[in-house]
Amino acid sequence: MERKEFLKRGFSALGFAAIIPVISCSNDTVDPVETSTDTTGTTSGTCTLTVTETEGPFPTKTPTSLVTNDITSDRSGTKLTVKITIQNKNSSCEGLEGALVDIWHCDAAGNYSEYGGTGMQSTNYTSVHFLRGRQTTDSDGLVTFTSIYPGWYSGRAVHIHVHVYNASGKSLLVTQIAFPEEISKVVFAQGVYASHGQADTTNARDNVFGDGVSTEMSTVTGSVSAGYVLTHAIVVSA
Repeated sequence: MERKEFLKRGFSALGFAAIIPVISCSNDTVDPVETSTDTTGTTSGTCTLTVTETEGPFPTKTPTSLVTNDITSDRSGTKLTVKITIQNKNSSCEGLEGALVDIWHCDAAGNYSEYGGTGMQSTNYTSVHFLRGRQTTDSDGLVTFTSIYPGWYSGRAVHIHVHVYNASGKSLLVTQIAFPEEISKVVFAQGVYASHGQADTTNARDNVFGDGVSTEMSTVTGSVSAGYVLTHAIVVSA
């Protein structure tokens, strides 16, 4: 099953929780991931709860083994510094200290590590772990990662996956971060991205983001030559 078909099937009924079986590659198995496709942000005080999105089809298999802030590994691309602040809507939207934050995204060619060799992704990267990492939030609720600007693959707009846990390891939120399309167009016109071309799916036409990105859109500043900085606040209920 191709990724685009997986996404179409997985999100055919927005607004209802679903058990989505994560597609495994080779002999690897991953337990089913329980997700909610409710994308209506809940307002509390002065901040809005970030919407929940799917974790699949390529979640990190053993995130506790990938504690690092530089997740670039051997991947080439435009430098991207990712700054994510986790806010607790139950504490007047203050930064949540001690939260565990996992992120993962595809490389410039649209491939994920830890998977491959199937119809979902032909290139086999099952034995490597690039562009995946975990950090713990500081006293301001901030984590910082060094990475590259994500590429794209058919049927999806540019995005980063995020899974937030509390200090005890309880899952608080699975979501995704969206990117400004005008910046992505600049990035994809040069360097290692150019051979892959421009993204074939906009945020508005994306199966995940199609109902809006009001709580998922990042702020991205910088340039191709100097690199970009992404800043984004994720609001959880902790």
